[in-house]
Amino acid sequence: MARQWHFILALFLFPAVYSLDFGGTRVSRTAHSLHMNAAGKIRSAVESSHQHTIKKRSADDGGDTCKGLQGYNDKLSNNTHISTFNDLSGSVALAWIGDGTGVVLALTTFQMPIFLLRFGQSRLYRSEDYGKTFEDVTYLINNTFISTEFGIAIGPENSGKVILTGDVSGSSGSRIFLSSDFGKSFSSLDLPFNPRMQIMYNPENSNILVAISLKNELWISGNFAATWKKIYEAVCVVKWGEDNTLFFSTNLNGSCYDRGQLVLMKSVDHGETFKTIAEKIYSFGIGGRFLFASVMTGTGMMRMIHVSTDQGEEWNIAQLPPVGHEQFYSILAANDEMVFMHVDEPGDSGFGTIYVSDDRGMVYSKSLERHLYTATGGDNDFTNVTSLRGVYMASVLAEDDSVQTVVTFDQGGEWVPLKKPENSQCDSTAKDTNKCSLHIHASYSISMKLNVPMLPLTEPNAVGLIIAHGSVGDAISVLTPDVYVSDDGGYTWLRALKGPHHYAILDSGGLLVAVEHNPNVPISEIKFSTDEGQCWHVYNFTEEKIYFTGLASEPGAHSMNVSIWGYRDSLLSQYWVSITIDFKELLTRDCDDNDYVQWLAHSDDISDPTDGCMLGYKERFLRLKKDSVCWNGRDYVITKQPTPCTCTLDDFLCDFGYYRKENSSECLEQLELKGHDLEFCIHGKKEHLQTNGYRKIPGDKCEGGQNIERKVTDMRKKCVSDLLDPQLQTQEAEKPKHSAVIIVAVIAVLLIGCVAGALFVKKYVCGGRFLVHRYSVLQHNAEANGIDGLDEPLDTNVVTPHPKVSFHEDSDEDLLE
Repeated sequence: MARQWHFILALFLFPAVYSLDFGGTRVSRTAHSLHMNAAGKIRSAVESSHQHTIKKRSADDGGDTCKGLQGYNDKLSNNTHISTFNDLSGSVALAWIGDGTGVVLALTTFQMPIFLLRFGQSRLYRSEDYGKTFEDVTYLINNTFISTEFGIAIGPENSGKVILTGDVSGSSGSRIFLSSDFGKSFSSLDLPFNPRMQIMYNPENSNILVAISLKNELWISGNFAATWKKIYEAVCVVKWGEDNTLFFSTNLNGSCYDRGQLVLMKSVDHGETFKTIAEKIYSFGIGGRFLFASVMTGTGMMRMIHVSTDQGEEWNIAQLPPVGHEQFYSILAANDEMVFMHVDEPGDSGFGTIYVSDDRGMVYSKSLERHLYTATGGDNDFTNVTSLRGVYMASVLAEDDSVQTVVTFDQGGEWVPLKKPENSQCDSTAKDTNKCSLHIHASYSISMKLNVPMLPLTEPNAVGLIIAHGSVGDAISVLTPDVYVSDDGGYTWLRALKGPHHYAILDSGGLLVAVEHNPNVPISEIKFSTDEGQCWHVYNFTEEKIYFTGLASEPGAHSMNVSIWGYRDSLLSQYWVSITIDFKELLTRDCDDNDYVQWLAHSDDISDPTDGCMLGYKERFLRLKKDSVCWNGRDYVITKQPTPCTCTLDDFLCDFGYYRKENSSECLEQLELKGHDLEFCIHGKKEHLQTNGYRKIPGDKCEGGQNIERKVTDMRKKCVSDLLDPQLQTQEAEKPKHSAVIIVAVIAVLLIGCVAGALFVKKYVCGGRFLVHRYSVLQHNAEANGIDGLDEPLDTNVVTPHPKVSFHEDSDEDLLE
């Protein structure tokens, strides 16, 4: 996969003095000893399961890792490279071109408004050695000012493609610069439109590009921008889906502001033909293999979610609470197996509830209540620990408006506080020093202007490693945070560095680097660790200090190079400086088999045959010993050995209509649902409509064991998703058996209507595990009249190049990317 990474470094950074109150930095005096269960309920932490007693992973042979590295100053000094950029610029954007190519582009930008005009200057620099040296290649773009709104667009995979969008004053179109050779050369081309968004690559074919113009026209190119074709008018949002499918929302009235009247369309042949797949939507989003649509219900301003797993051909209604105009939905994380969905609470509460889906994306279990997610700015503390399955961290807003951190190790089944690091004490804000835990600073802390320079950091190929800013107490503190490291996926923590730092993971976790954050004072030191943060060494990388603005390393955590960006300031000049350190020569040898040790995730005793089962199987990894000072290498691949566990009832969720009693694993049918029509509107496949009360947790791979024998219940409901008015669909011949099914369903609805009269539905709370909310029974003429379904809202200005698993967008809009 292509490694693309951008950051903006502001030239003038001013220190902030934080004396404000942190909207709830004082926490509930009891919540520190509590944890959430799958239903969002609170229980005493004393009742936590054995999985939370894991001890700190220490040096594997008992040696002192701080003595494992000697004489490093000369080696690092010989591999430290300084580049200066003597131009007048206020920001610099970096982009890595390809994976392992060493090619970096640096675009410096200066702009100044003069009366009604805007003056700007751009310079382009290129490196082929991971930023050790740069060449000024501004002549390749004819000294054109590059729009800072669009920056550098990098092609997928190792295509070597680059697009820079220029700002041409007084022109009806824009000028772009194209490269197919990793930025060695560029050709210019004038677009027939002015783009409203960064040009998007097809993730499977980098020659196919799409863009939306300022006039909301959708344009496509199939030959890497050589020619363009306008394929649709009044397009609001466009996204690439799987199998080269193009999804976009449009409004037949030509306005993207009438959000509840948008139409969702798709094209599978790059704009040659189109098909309407949903109507009256508010927004849409893609997560994993799931396509979501947030739709007006037809009653006031309420919206609900519809979900499709076949590119919008068939829709089902997600069993989630409806939301009003002041609320929103947000996809927090998604893969091909499940979805984490945030549902905002009514009013400006600043929190909502996290729901976890089944493998169909339709039935949702309540996972965590009072999840912190501000309506102003969309600040959301939800961290996916990408190196271990099922591990997520989140912030919750306590009843007294204090902020706490909780973690789940079983994909949202249970949430618990983070353990207090053994080498830390409760801070001065804690009322009870015997009862405190670690709390992680994330997006919300940054939005509140606390002294937190970076979000929590994990890498998929650095198993178990988490680096984050935090405080130890009974809530997040306004005091200056420290840096904490976990090497076992969040079970145990170590205070690694005092005070705020910028940090990066290199060599698949074999090397950590950090630079102290103090924008007011120039710096000259970098800290690094070869033992996962237990011992830190200090290297003075320059005699002439710089004002530090950013730490940059190639995405993917494979590299051994890190660049320290900043500027030098004198009475007569200011200029950018990049200092790149290559740590390869520090680690004098490649790692061999003796440098690795077997480690069992979610376990404290690798020899215990029953320990370490999580979501139905164990995972053993080969991990670098803490006292091994060697190089994992760019070709390092995680070695893991999965072993299935025996199935128990804990490997299953209760399906719709069933619930669990407290402290019980058995799923029981809800008494109030017996003999009643179920409000589970699934249309189509028979297997969706039958259940024995259990459904395996998404991603659970247990085998054998518990044999669930129970009568299968037919869950069919006289209700279908009416997301699409059929006369707007592409004219396609329907199969006879499909027509027959529709006719039978309509007749059944009519008969029931005659016998039972007007049907109504209730809200049901299924054992606290998921909510089923009101949706009107479909009348026989509803589909013909275009009665719409449910959906979530999304910012019309948000466009993403391909499906993502993490979504942080503007507030008051459904965040369904």
